[in-house]
Amino acid sequence: MVVLTKPAIDHFPIVKNSFKSPSFFNDIPVIDLSKPDSKNLIVNACEEFGFFKVINHDVPMEFISKLESEAIKFFSSPLSEKLKAGPADPFGYGNKKIGQNGDIGWVEYILLSTNSEFNYHKFASILGVNPENIRAAANDYVSAVKKMSCEILEMLAEGLKIHPTNVFSKLLKDEKSDSVFRLNHYPPCPDIQEFNAKNLIGFGEHTDPQIISVLRSNNTSGLQILLKNGHWISVPSDQNSFFINVGDSLQVMTNGRFKSVKHRVLTNSVKSRLSMIYFGGPPLSEKIAPLPSLTEGKDSLYKEFTWFEYKKSAYKTRLADNRLVPFEKKI
Repeated sequence: MVVLTKPAIDHFPIVKNSFKSPSFFNDIPVIDLSKPDSKNLIVNACEEFGFFKVINHDVPMEFISKLESEAIKFFSSPLSEKLKAGPADPFGYGNKKIGQNGDIGWVEYILLSTNSEFNYHKFASILGVNPENIRAAANDYVSAVKKMSCEILEMLAEGLKIHPTNVFSKLLKDEKSDSVFRLNHYPPCPDIQEFNAKNLIGFGEHTDPQIISVLRSNNTSGLQILLKNGHWISVPSDQNSFFINVGDSLQVMTNGRFKSVKHRVLTNSVKSRLSMIYFGGPPLSEKIAPLPSLTEGKDSLYKEFTWFEYKKSAYKTRLADNRLVPFEKKI
C-alpha cells in the first residue's frame, strides 16, 4: 500500500465542513442503456447535472477487473520503482503534482495516450508489473469504454434531434482523436482525522476540457459534483457502473445547453480509492464551435477554436479556473 509522508499533509488543500457541507445524494440520474427512452433521459441529465450514471452497459467486467488488478500491482510498488515510469510529460507516472501550475492533491496517477504514444516498457522495472499485461489490459478496457462512449454520444445527438447522429462520436472514432486515459490512486489518509471537521483534497475542483469523460472507480467514496445551486454533493460509489461527465467541448458544441460539471475528489481516511477515467477528445485540428442546428434563432455563445488552441489554453490555467471564459463571445 502506498503511504505518503505525514509532513506533506500541511501542504495539501483542505476543505472545511460547514452548514453547506457536501450532502450524500442518492438522486443522481441513473440511465439504463438497454431502455428505449434512455436518449431523452440522457439529454435531461446533461442539461440538469452535466453528470449521470449508466447501468446495463456492454463493458465486460473481466476487462474492468483485469485492469484494476494490474493497476493495484503498480501502485502497490515502492515509490522508487514507480518513479521509473515517470515523469508524466505528459504521459507516464505522476505523484501529488497535478498539471504545471502549482496544483497538488493526495493522489498518484498514470496518464496514457489512447493512440499508443505511451512507452509501456517504462513498466519493465516495476516490481510485479508486466508491461505487456498492463498494455493489453488498458487497451481492452479503453476499447470497450470508447465504444460505449460513442453509443452514448449518438444517443445524445438523437435526443437533441441532430443529424447526422455521429456528429459527436465521429470525433472519438477519428484515428487522430486526442483522447487520453488516466488511472488515479488515492491512498488512505488516516492522519486527516487530526483535522477536525475538515477534509483533505485528493483532486481539486475542475471541469474536464474534452467532449466526454467516463469514470469507473472501486467501491470507495470520495467523488463529489457541484450542483447549480452551488452545493457540493457526494456521489455514492458503485464499482459495477460508469459515471459520465459532460466536458467543456460538449458544452461549447451544444451552445451551453449542456454544462460541463465541476467535480472534485476528497480523501478517505481508511480505504484507498482507484479510479479509471477515459477522456474522449477530438483531433487536435478539429474546430470546436456551437452546432448550427442548436443556434437557430439564438446567439452563439462561443467563438470558434481548434481543440489544440483550447487544450493549450486550458493547461496553462489552475484547476479551478473557468477555462472557457477566453472563448466566450461578448454579447
